Amino acid sequence: MLILPDFEPPLKVYIDAACSQGLGAALHQREIVDGEPREVVICYISSQLRYSEARYGATQTECLCLVWALEKLHYYLEVAVFEVYTDCTVLKSLLNMKTTNRHMLRWQIAIQEYRGKMTIT
Repeated sequence: MLILPDFEPPLKVYIDAACSQGLGAALHQREIVDGEPREVVICYISSQLRYSEARYGATQTECLCLVWALEKLHYYLEVAVFEVYTDCTVLKSLLNMKTTNRHMLRWQIAIQEYRGKMTIT
């Protein structure tokens, strides 16, 4: 942890997954420093994919990254309003998709527990 979070302003979670490589996320927050708003890092997290996860497609890997980040940062995110920033456009529509894929269905349910907003960058 780099700084202690303030739960009043919204938190920002940046996620990215590299297919067949690993997952990464960063938790940020805007704060006023020397009279100017600036984004500061609360923490960084990363993980290598397991052998079975390395065979996932790009959409599944990005979705796994989101769920993994939400679980790892649960302590911060369960009480806060936050925004998720990702480069995967499919994740935004994930909550409305009807799927028979059991992983994606389970992940949809896990994501719906949080009060986050998805932003594609």
